[in-house]
Amino acid sequence: MVPERHVKLFKNGRNQAVRIPREFELPGEDAVMRKEGNRLIIEPAAPKSLLALLATLAPLDEEFPSIEDLPPDPVEL
Repeated sequence: MVPERHVKLFKNGRNQAVRIPREFELPGEDAVMRKEGNRLIIEPAAPKSLLALLATLAPLDEEFPSIEDLPPDPVEL
């Protein structure tokens, strides 16, 4: 079951804000927010670059077969 916790809303300048309790912390520094009916959904933002995405993946533990380095086929121009 998903944990539930009541939190306080407050104003931060002209914005409404909420402190996210530690057990609900999101990874990274960016998030995506959307409304679905009366629900407010906050999700971690997708990585912005391929390098950032690759950094989140576990390394592969398998050996790749060697690939024969064949000369290119001749081309007539």
